[in-house]
Amino acid sequence: AGMPLVPALSALVEQLQGSTERKSICLQSRENPLALVMKEVCDCVNAGSSLSTALGGHPDVFSNVFVNMVAAGETSGTLEDVFLSLAEMLEKRVHLANKVKSAIAYPLMMSVVAVTVVVFLLSFVVPSITQIFLEIDRALPLPTRLLISTSAFMKTYFVPIVVMVFAVVFGIGAWKRTKDGKIRWDRYKLKVPLFGKLFLKAETSRLARTLGILLTSGIPILGALEIVKGIVQNSFIAGALDSVKERVSKGSDISEAIRKTGLFPPIVLHIMATGQMSGSIESGLMDIAEMYDDEVEMTAKTLTSLIEPVILLIMGAVIGFIVLAILLPIFEINQAL
Repeated sequence: AGMPLVPALSALVEQLQGSTERKSICLQSRENPLALVMKEVCDCVNAGSSLSTALGGHPDVFSNVFVNMVAAGETSGTLEDVFLSLAEMLEKRVHLANKVKSAIAYPLMMSVVAVTVVVFLLSFVVPSITQIFLEIDRALPLPTRLLISTSAFMKTYFVPIVVMVFAVVFGIGAWKRTKDGKIRWDRYKLKVPLFGKLFLKAETSRLARTLGILLTSGIPILGALEIVKGIVQNSFIAGALDSVKERVSKGSDISEAIRKTGLFPPIVLHIMATGQMSGSIESGLMDIAEMYDDEVEMTAKTLTSLIEPVILLIMGAVIGFIVLAILLPIFEINQAL
């Protein structure tokens, strides 16, 4: 709107503080953490620091991508365009992450609930019912014998099983925090049936959009690759970007360097190669990002719609087996009487 930088930052600080005051009318007054950060940024700029340097003093709030793009915008005099690009990129990134999380969280939650219900039935409900059948001196049907054996096992080893499950979960978590473990885990995630392609599409979209915006902002290709490596969430792909950067530094085309990683679909390589020949690789990267944004959304919806009935069918089959195993001896007893 033509407002100078320092007054604009001051207005933003005032807006953030006012928002906090409205929210805490009936609550204990509490300063907005972002308002405090922006006030420090405003003070630094007012004291003569550049905006990118002031933002770089808060790496826990402003990422390396954010700071470097602001620096490029300051150099080229296109700070307004850079901020609009950053806003769009961050909104797209959050939207994409939410789509991936929803595709994973819903079936995971249903699976946890299903397993919990079955374990509860086998450990606490079924034993009290099947005890009646054990007191009857007659042969029980095979499903009933299987149910009684499973229920007895669950009741006997319930605590050790729970402890073992928690130990395995914590062990995997600790292993994932190691450098080698994280790389292996992230590599495995890309090969998981159904979800592996979703993870790869999401990372491809994030990588292409960020790289495209960095190049549009005037950041050199090698610097842009180094920055992008820092925002990629999959450490295996981040490692592959190291080899891409090394090949590009030796004179290789970026499309050819990415091809040699063997990670990305051919369409990505062809669009990048075409963009290089036409001198518009930035727009090609943005087209890739838009394409994969749509594919991630469609894949997430498809996975959710497919997995839900599968889980319900499995749950229904298990509950049906439990009911059948309980009713069969009752029917036989009635017929005998």
